[in-house]
Amino acid sequence: MSAITRGVLFVHSAPSALCPHVEWAAGGVLGTRLSLDWTPQPAARGLHRAEYSWQGPQGTGARLASALRGWEHLRYEVTEEASHGVDGARWSHTPDLGIFHAMTDVHGNVVVPEDRVRAALELAHDPNAVRDALDLALGTAWDDELEPFRYAGAGAPVRWLHRVG
Repeated sequence: MSAITRGVLFVHSAPSALCPHVEWAAGGVLGTRLSLDWTPQPAARGLHRAEYSWQGPQGTGARLASALRGWEHLRYEVTEEASHGVDGARWSHTPDLGIFHAMTDVHGNVVVPEDRVRAALELAHDPNAVRDALDLALGTAWDDELEPFRYAGAGAPVRWLHRVG
């Protein structure tokens, strides 16, 4: 039996018609019927946002991200906290960029694997290429696109981080 972990599903923007499908897909992964608290997304008229804290076996975050992947007009992030023997992870999705996955440390920082750093260093003759390689490894384009949706609502719910370990 795998260890239990937890995480958060952040739906940053979804059209009204897609909201029940998001609930159905996420609920199927989590094995429960979901009814998310959808609120208007101030960063984009006609779109909605929701958050859901989940708990499940290791790998649940990957299954959630996969279940929602590729839906047009859907922006979301899934986090999975580090658990016994497994690093944390974050998946970010935008309609234009697709999905980004990164391992995270116990504080939620993206961890760039050694091979990605070495590949960037191979480009040392071109500082712009090094920057581009590191931006890709860090998911900078996804952060840039999602940032207005993350903090658009002044009344967005506060999400407390759970202690790991």
